[in-house]
Amino acid sequence: MADKKSADRKYPGQLVYGLDIGTRSIVGTVGYMYDKRFHVVAIESKPHETRAMQDGQIHSISAVAESIMEVTSRLQIKIGRPLHEVCIAAAGRVLRTITVHVEQSLGEVRDVDNEDIYSLELLGAQRAYEKFVGESTLNIKFYCVGYTVQRYYLDKYPMSDLLAHKGSEIGADVIATFLPDEVVDGLYKAVEQSGLHVADLTLEPIAAMQVAIPQSFRMLNLALVDVGAGTSDISITRDEAIVAYGMIPSAGDEITEVIAKHYLTDFEGAEQIKYACDAGKEFTYTDIMGVERKTDPEEVREVVKDVVKIITREVSDQIKKLNGGRPVSAIFVVGGGGRIAGFTDSLAEEMGIDPTRVAVRGEDVLKNIDFKDKSLPEDSLLVTPIGICLNFFHQKNNFIFVSLNDVQYKLYDNSKLKIMDAAMQAGIPNADLFPKRGAEINYTINGNKRVVRGEMGDGAVIKLNGDTASLNASIKAGDAIEIEISTAGDPAHLRIEELPEYTDYIKLVVNGSELNVPKYAEVNGTLQSGYYDIQDGDEIIMRDYVLLPQLLEFIDLKAEKDTDIMINNVVADNETKIYENFKIDLLIDDSPAESDDHGMEYEESEEDGEVSENAGSGSEAAEKPSDDNEGTDSSGSDMQGEAGAQSVADQSEETAGDEIKTGADTPETGHEAAVQKKDGTEMTVTVNDEQITMHGKTSYIFVDVFDYIDFDLSKPHGKMVVTKKNGMRAEYSEYLKEGDRLDIYWEK
Repeated sequence: MADKKSADRKYPGQLVYGLDIGTRSIVGTVGYMYDKRFHVVAIESKPHETRAMQDGQIHSISAVAESIMEVTSRLQIKIGRPLHEVCIAAAGRVLRTITVHVEQSLGEVRDVDNEDIYSLELLGAQRAYEKFVGESTLNIKFYCVGYTVQRYYLDKYPMSDLLAHKGSEIGADVIATFLPDEVVDGLYKAVEQSGLHVADLTLEPIAAMQVAIPQSFRMLNLALVDVGAGTSDISITRDEAIVAYGMIPSAGDEITEVIAKHYLTDFEGAEQIKYACDAGKEFTYTDIMGVERKTDPEEVREVVKDVVKIITREVSDQIKKLNGGRPVSAIFVVGGGGRIAGFTDSLAEEMGIDPTRVAVRGEDVLKNIDFKDKSLPEDSLLVTPIGICLNFFHQKNNFIFVSLNDVQYKLYDNSKLKIMDAAMQAGIPNADLFPKRGAEINYTINGNKRVVRGEMGDGAVIKLNGDTASLNASIKAGDAIEIEISTAGDPAHLRIEELPEYTDYIKLVVNGSELNVPKYAEVNGTLQSGYYDIQDGDEIIMRDYVLLPQLLEFIDLKAEKDTDIMINNVVADNETKIYENFKIDLLIDDSPAESDDHGMEYEESEEDGEVSENAGSGSEAAEKPSDDNEGTDSSGSDMQGEAGAQSVADQSEETAGDEIKTGADTPETGHEAAVQKKDGTEMTVTVNDEQITMHGKTSYIFVDVFDYIDFDLSKPHGKMVVTKKNGMRAEYSEYLKEGDRLDIYWEK
């Protein structure tokens, strides 16, 4: 800016210095705002003598600084005042645009709310940033200067809006635009080396917007196309904001090259032919053979027709891409490359809109600009330089500083910055901002894939300048943001017994009595009970049958060499599958056998590891009948379970009338002998801390107590029934004596 006190003596407003640092030349403009109009005092330009600038990127900071000093010096002479501050713009051609598709599960079918949409959009911007950084070969930082959603998806179906719709998955095509940090740093350093200070930095598309599309127009869905020499820069407006930026690497130079080839002239001569065609005038030139020739504007238009069509098709495609796949309502064209005759008509045809809705913005938009020097040309080439000055009054510096968790970050202010933009610039992952679910369990049941999701945690705790805020809260320069990252909920938990497939039992008939046996689940090849906690990756098969060893385990019966088991009247072995309503008979063989003919193995004692020759491991041996009772049907079987226990009880009743001797403990079992009396007597024992008195028999075995207690064996309430006598494991067939303490319960 010029010194304000000295400037006020000649100019009624503060002088603003705007500098358009282009690829081919530098254009400086000085003016002031007065009575709601911008007044241009002076304009100076200087072409680069070397390739100090390429595609909007400074390659030689010192060379660009020298050109800035020369332009500044000329302007200072014209206005008679020193210039200390300058407004600049980063070229639209250095912007990088990335498009990504993102999807996000809602976890269940429900209504989509604003938080879901914010999360989806931020995820898209983050993915675009990651993709951009992954594709970039430069180890530099980038700024996200804007992002917009092209299209939403609900359960894979395209939608224009997601809010309040019901679904289980949302998605979006997001386009994001990034500006390399080195572009910003290069501009700042070149300006500082020239002896100036940067008062304002914006983007060239935004600067052009200041002149070509006033703020009052930006509620409409419009496109601005700045057709320069090497690129065509595009920006889109909607809902009173600039929502997207883009660029195609085709512009005026392609048109000039076609003219040069057709008319056999150098590049500069072809440029003159193009300008004459723009003005609708004939032009006399000399070709490379030294022959003087004359061009006709109509002929030039025909020569460039095909290349113009190619450029306008690319521009149209990019506009639609930036605008969510839809044409805009109208298009404004600025820059020298777009002035060629037929350009706007071709662009309207490619866009599919009325030709009257595509127009070059030049002199018409500059009518509100007062040129103090009447010799200055009023054309579209001045739109961007003047727009840089206007941006100083309308938006100020587009880069602001905010603090996030006590760390300062520089953000590009696109006039709609929110906390989520600061979070993205700080590199906070999307997952740390929104509630996290606990770990999920993925498993298969009978070949079908299933997922159990964890519990939802708490979202991030966000504060703006000390007050609670949301991710969508607007921010400005100097704001202090605090973010405490979100937490995860409890991990998923599921037992086999909670599966729908685990609702039924297998009903069997054992020794004439019905018995409900729970189904077994095969988990990764291993049998598990209903109490098994399903783990991630488990493969589960729910069986509709049980094998014989599983049945025996359930009824707490150990297979022995002197026990035959018949299933549907056929002798069974360990591989026999037992299905619903199968009939099982447990038979006793009194004759000793040296081997098991049906796959049954001797059981190893749990107490001493030795193989027992008697009926059960660690059980009390049955007394051998006396010589006076050789025909008595007495057995030492240790059958257990409801059916097995009933069988032993029946046998006990058969011996009730016979005299049974009191036996001593056998060395194999270590149990005490049962007290047996000749006539029926009463016996009192304690079962689960309650005394019961049994009567009507001369002797009692463990299974007899079930006639006196309320304990349902037909419906399992645990893995197995535990039976203990005086603190030691006991079998159903063990004899009891007066005062025994018994425990019976389901093992969980």
